[in-house]
Amino acid sequence: MTRIFAALLWLAVCFCGPAASADAPEGVPVLCYHRFGPTVADGMTVKTEVFAAQLKWLKDNGYTVIPMRTLVNYLKGEGPAPPPKSVVITADDAHQTVYSDMLPLVKKYNIPVTLFCYPSCVSRVSSVKCMTWEQLHELQNTGLFDIQCHTFWHPNFKQDKKKMKPEEFEKSVQTQLTKSKAVLEKKMGTKVDALAWPFGIYDDYLEKEAAKAGYVVAFSIDRRFANKSEKMMAQPRYLMTNGDGVKNFAAIVEGKIQEKGKKASAK
Repeated sequence: MTRIFAALLWLAVCFCGPAASADAPEGVPVLCYHRFGPTVADGMTVKTEVFAAQLKWLKDNGYTVIPMRTLVNYLKGEGPAPPPKSVVITADDAHQTVYSDMLPLVKKYNIPVTLFCYPSCVSRVSSVKCMTWEQLHELQNTGLFDIQCHTFWHPNFKQDKKKMKPEEFEKSVQTQLTKSKAVLEKKMGTKVDALAWPFGIYDDYLEKEAAKAGYVVAFSIDRRFANKSEKMMAQPRYLMTNGDGVKNFAAIVEGKIQEKGKKASAK
C-alpha cells in the first residue's frame, strides 16, 4: 500500500509540478535611474545616499542584480529563466553623476548596470551635463556597464508627430534610431541592440521601426515587471525617484506595485 501511495505521489509531482506561491510575481523588475547627488536637484534625481541604501537592501534581502542581457535572452527564448529575486538596474541619459556618484557604488556592490545614452550630448558642454566619451569608456572597462541607446538627441516623439509633416517625422525617427546606434557602436566598439524610449513614448509604428533598425528589445517606463507577456519593443521599467526611498523601493522589487496604466503613445 505504501509503494502504491508513493507511486501516485510521484506521478502527481511529475504531471502537476511544484505548487507556485499565489502571491509570487511573474517576471523581473527593471529599475530606471537618471541622476544622483547629495540633494534633490530635480524630479529625476535620487540622492546618492538613498541609492546606496537601496543597494544595501537588495543585498541584505537576498536579491541579485543580473545583467540586462540575461533577462533579454530569457525573454527571447534563448536563455534560462533568471533566478528568483532577480533585479535589473538601468540608468538613462549618461549624466555626469552616473560617473561621479553611481560608479563607486556599482563597484562596491559589484553589480551590472545598463546605461542608455543619447550620443548628441556626450562630450559636449551643455546644461544636460553628460559624461565624456572617455568616461563612458572608463565605465565600460569596469566590465559592469553595458552602454546602449536612448535615441540620438532624446526627442519627444509625441510632440514631433504633431508638428512635423508625415515624411519629416518618418525621417526624424530613422535618424533617432539608426544614427544613434551607428555612433555608439563606432565610439564604444560594441554591439548596440537595446533601446530606451525617451519619455517612455512608443507606439506600434515606433516599435516596428526600432525592430527594423536592429534593436532586439526596447524599454518604456510603464510600471510593471518585464516578462514574456509584454512586447519586446515595449518592455516595462520602473522610473525611480527620490521619494521611493527604501520602503517604496522594497514594495516595487517585491512586486507589490504593478500598474496596468496607459502607455505614453506617440499618437
